[in-house]
Amino acid sequence: MSSATASVLYDAPGPRARVRYRILGALALLGIAGLIWYAYSSLNEAGQFSPEMWEPFQYKKVQERLLDGVVSTLQAFGLAALFSLVLGVLLAVGRYADNAVIRTCCTAFTEFFRAMPLLIMIFALYQTVFSREPMWALVIGLTLYNGSVQAEILRGGINALPSGQSEAAYALGMRKSQVLLTILLPQAVRAMLPAMIGQLVVTLKDTSLGYIITYPELLYVGKLIASTTSTPEGYPYIPVVLVVTPIYVGMCLLLTALATWLEARARRGANRRTPAAA
Repeated sequence: MSSATASVLYDAPGPRARVRYRILGALALLGIAGLIWYAYSSLNEAGQFSPEMWEPFQYKKVQERLLDGVVSTLQAFGLAALFSLVLGVLLAVGRYADNAVIRTCCTAFTEFFRAMPLLIMIFALYQTVFSREPMWALVIGLTLYNGSVQAEILRGGINALPSGQSEAAYALGMRKSQVLLTILLPQAVRAMLPAMIGQLVVTLKDTSLGYIITYPELLYVGKLIASTTSTPEGYPYIPVVLVVTPIYVGMCLLLTALATWLEARARRGANRRTPAAA
């Protein structure tokens, strides 16, 4: 956006306003720095940053527990990601069905589970159906919610496609199911791939809700280590947070990097298939 266009959209601040903005920004930074220093000082006085708090992580048993938590997290995420993508495709296709009953049921299913709070859904599944299998309560809850969101993402991608493609396919005698599955859906997936991968990142982070139903994922294992490992300075809650958080961030960054790679590869493939101009 050029400076001329920006000046039309809003009034450029004058010298006094710029000075005032700089002062307010400096005060805000000082306030944030003060809060961070206060939190650090309070935790440091409580002994949370003392060397003794980090000694439990030297033991092989604690390291194995953390590794088991990572494996359980990835297991629940893998199943939920696969099931939610399949459910999303089925719901998105079902919303374009000629049968009014199927179309209405898919629409109601999508809207209901997309609006249902995920934590309540997981807890209800655990208490009613999967009381002995907390992993499946977490996986099914994540599947129902994220599958509904993925269906809306795909539906948005299908609606964004030019109508001429489906009209041309119908003119060639293709059925509606063939048009959806072979023409519209592949293009919608390619166009909405970043949003779909972004929702998978949300699915990965939401596996941490499994600690509510005692599923031994990473957060539950970290909480268990912090509450059962005693040191001369107390229980190592802050060190556990400082260990668990980078693991979550690292897994999300790897998934985001995979999304970027897939998007770039799909774009290169689309460019190679583009015919040369006459």
